[in-house]
Order: sequence, then structure tokens, then C-alpha cells
Amino acid sequence: MTAKTILKKYFGYGSFRGGQEMLITDILAGKDVLGIMPTGAGKSLCFQIPSLITDGITLVISPLISLMKDQVTTLVQAGVAAAYINSSLTEAQIARALQNARAGAYKLIYVAPERLLTADFLSFAESASISMLTVDEAHCISQWGHDFRPSYARIPDFLERLPHRPVVSAFTATATLKVREDITSLLQLDDPTVLVTGFERPNLYFEVQKPKDKYSALLSFLSDKKERTGIVYCSTRATVEEVCVRLNSSGYKALRYHAGLPDSERHDNQDDFIFDRAQIMVATNAFGMGIDKSNVAFVVHYNMPKDIESYYQEAGRAGRDGEPADCVLLYSGQDVRTNLWLIENARDSGEGEDEELTEQLMERDRAKLREMTFYCTTNDCLRSYILKYFGENPLTNCENCGNCRTHYEVADVTAEAQKILSCVARMKERFGLNMVIDTLRGSKSEKVLRLGLDKLSTYGICEQSVHQLRAIMNHLILCGYLIKTDDEFPVIKLGGRAGEVLQGGAEVLMKLPKEKQAAKPENQAELVSASDGQLFELLRGVRLSLAQEQDVPAFVIFSDSTLRDMCAKLPTNQGEFLRVSGVGQVKAERYGEQFVEVIAEFVGKG
Repeated sequence: MTAKTILKKYFGYGSFRGGQEMLITDILAGKDVLGIMPTGAGKSLCFQIPSLITDGITLVISPLISLMKDQVTTLVQAGVAAAYINSSLTEAQIARALQNARAGAYKLIYVAPERLLTADFLSFAESASISMLTVDEAHCISQWGHDFRPSYARIPDFLERLPHRPVVSAFTATATLKVREDITSLLQLDDPTVLVTGFERPNLYFEVQKPKDKYSALLSFLSDKKERTGIVYCSTRATVEEVCVRLNSSGYKALRYHAGLPDSERHDNQDDFIFDRAQIMVATNAFGMGIDKSNVAFVVHYNMPKDIESYYQEAGRAGRDGEPADCVLLYSGQDVRTNLWLIENARDSGEGEDEELTEQLMERDRAKLREMTFYCTTNDCLRSYILKYFGENPLTNCENCGNCRTHYEVADVTAEAQKILSCVARMKERFGLNMVIDTLRGSKSEKVLRLGLDKLSTYGICEQSVHQLRAIMNHLILCGYLIKTDDEFPVIKLGGRAGEVLQGGAEVLMKLPKEKQAAKPENQAELVSASDGQLFELLRGVRLSLAQEQDVPAFVIFSDSTLRDMCAKLPTNQGEFLRVSGVGQVKAERYGEQFVEVIAEFVGKG
């Protein structure tokens, strides 16, 4: 069979997405590949389809149990023989899986990196016919990535133990140029095809809010989403606990997830979320990588993440089915201090890690945090900011983020900038942002007077509000006129461009908001007509019943986007049902009758 035939037969799609066909073709030609593709772009098909064409087994190295379980369940539902081997299985179950693998029962075997060099797995691998080794979430191999996993460093050793080197394919959604170079080098990819399809996710709406009360802002955001599923990310376990309790008291079905919970509770809560028995998961970043839940309609970051890579990966868990989804970040200055503390305390150099490397990695993390802070304070297009970070050259106005949907006027803040920069200089670059603002506004606080800051010529020379001065100073930091240090108590210093304003007479322009338009895309319920909405709910009911019978997540049966295509095409027989996007031959044979019957009855009543 051809790749396109397999695409339709097993996965239900009539055409490839951008980059998929090229990577599949090169893999089948025996080339190593590195695919950088955004979440929801179909990375898994790039290695799953070749595995069904080539002889032998494809090993897929994956970092999380949940990722393996979801992908293997989805493959089996589509009629593909697959299995996984990880710590969730007993030794007896692992032995049985390896015995089945030796007998040729599987085309794909997902394996945790920690198991690669175990005696039983090595014994199997050294005698098996392995046609391809796929490294999923490949950024985990790089110390300069945002999610380094030491266990990934074992992959090259494993490859050397194999009697014949298979084709090696590597995939990730988020990787800077440095991380891409690391992946290629550390995995020893042989003249690989490197494809970056782009990081754009046009169905995602991005917004940064700076509320005085984060929980009130969260409730306001959720007020029209009673039937939608989402994730609320928090930076600490304590915040997870607090937000989860408050959401449940506000009438939402919310669950918690963080590393301090017992394994059994984390497992049960994750299952309840995946199986749609709960609406909201409140979690630290311990939750989510590899969660292949397609109908997540929103991701709220209650606190700012530590870097753009983490943010885009976590936010990208929304809208995997291509439907419109919301990604909202609730920002406060305290988030920066919390992340700085986490950076300072995250690394343990007690295991032979040299102190110089530790300091380099901490400085890298601080630099990434600065980029993340700039994202939260910029008035420019949020999508453009993210895409530029990953090396793209996007349009400057996406019309689908909070900043682009806000009307701005360009203001000349040169005079204010001169006053601020002069004040920082006269304060000997020794104080934080709040003290600079207090001095500029002529505060009579005990601390200002005790330090003699009221004697400076810049004392009381600004009439702007605290909010306005803070916004202007953030803009000056973003543009390089000021620097905010990464210390526990950050200090404001003059940046490399300060002289352009103080001596060079440079003009400083800044976008200021005038008014806010409706800031969110249409609700999913508004994307279909009233009658289509009724049919969609009927089809959801059929899907839920089938999922419960088989004890699998509903999205594994069919995604929301496939149900919506059924509403659009109204298939009333098996042939028409096969033309629905996302319906493959196996699923059509298995489920077609139930869905077609409901659609035919609905059409007949209409």
C-alpha cells in the first residue's frame, strides 16, 4: 500500500498536512529526519505511516506513560498492532509484551528511555528486526532545551548496541536553533532531512491579562464555558490546591494534579479528565506532556511560566482538533519573583554536575525568563512575538490575540523616558522599579525620605499614575533603554540604549491602549447552526456510549472536528460515512452503523 492509501484506511484523512508527505517519503528512502512541527500538526503520522509500509518494527521512544498509552490506544482503535513498555506494567506483563514482539505481533512498540539499556529489552532489541527508531519529544535530549531528561542521553548508547543501525527519526513541537543542533548532534543523525513546518497555530487565541484579582479574572473567563474542557496551570502546588478548592466551591468540576500527590490520585484524576468525567484540570507543569486529548478548549496560565518554550507547549494543549481555543495568561510581577526562586533552587550540583555548567544553565534560564516577561508586557502582537522567538518572520498583526484586538494609539513618551532614565542615573542604579516610581512621583514614604531620595532633582517630577509609569518603564526595559536585574530583589539599571535618549535626543514612541473590543473568538457552540448543534450533541452521546463500553476516552473514538464534519456532510450510508474527515476503514466498519443511524433519523425528522 502507498502512504496515502494508509493515511485514509487507518487514519481517515484524504490528504497530508504540510511537511508530512516529505518526511514520510524520506524515511521510506532510508534517510534520517528531524521534524519540528507544532502541536496538532500530525507529527505522529510521520513515523506511524512508514512503520506500516516497511518490514520490521518501529521503536518509539517517548518520555511519558500517558503519551504512550494514548497513542497506543488510538492506534489499536484504528486497527494498527501496537504496544508499550514502561513502568506502569508489571514484570510479567513486560515479559509477555516482549514475547509477543519477538513473535512479530506489533508494528510499533513505544518504550520509555529508561528501559532501553535494561537486560531484557536489550536482549529483545539485539535480535529483533528494527527498521526505525523514532525519538518523540526530541528536545528532551538537549541540556539547552526547556525540558531536559537525562534518560534521553542513553539513546546513542542503545543505538550502538544494535547489530544494524535503523533509520532514526526525531520529532518535537518546540525547539530553538541551538536545540535543533543539539538533537542532530547528540542523536548522531546521518545527513538528516530537517523540516521546520512553522510554529503557527492559527486556531489559538492568545491574551495576557494583568488583573488585580486573578481568581475573579479566572471566574469571568470561565463564565461562558460551562460545557467546555480546559486546563488551568499554576506555578506552585499551593496555588494548585487553592485554585482547585475555589473552583469546586464556585460550581465547577475541577481536579488537581501536581508532583506532591500520591501516584494513585494523579492517575485517577488524569483519567477522569481524559474521559471527560471532569471539566477542569488545575495543575503544575507536571501535567500535560503527551496528553493527546483533542477537545481541550482553553488553557489558562494562572501564573507566568518560566520560558516561551514551556508556555507555547502548555498553551498548545488547547485546540489540538483544530477548533478555536483560548490561551489566556494572568500576569503579575510576583510571577517573575516566583520563577526566579524556582530557577535558583531547581538545580542540584551534588551529582557531579560542575558548578560552571550549572551557572551557565541558570543564566540561560534567567535569559529565557526575561523573554517570557517581555511577552507579558508587550503591546505588540502576541502571536508574532512567539513566532519571532522561534526564528520565524510573521505578520505584525494576527487579528487573533488580545493585543491585536485592542485599539492603540502611538504616544510620544520621550519626555517621560528622559525623566525616568535621569532618575535611575541619579539613584546610582541601586533601587528597584517601585522605588524609582515612588521617587518620580514625589512619595513621602518613610523609606524614600530616610534614604534622602527627596533631595534628588528628579524627585516628584512626574505626574503620571503608578500604572502609567510602570507601563512606560516596562516598555523601556523591553526596548533596551533600561535593564531589570535577575537578583532576588531586582534593581533597575541603565541599558545599552539609554544614551540614545539622554545624550542623543532619540524619540521614544509607545503604543497605548484606547479601547478594548470583544476579545474572544466565537464559542464552539456558535460555530454551528442551531440544528447542527442539536445533531452534534446527539453524535456526542453516541460517541460517549461507545467510549464507555470500551473504557477508552471519547476523543479516541472520534474527535470533535470529525463529529462536526459529520454534521456538515450528513452521511446516511457507509460509503458517505467513509468520506468524513477522520473516519478510516476500520472505524467505519466498527462504528459507522451507529452514527449513520442517528444521522439518518435526524435528517428524516428535518
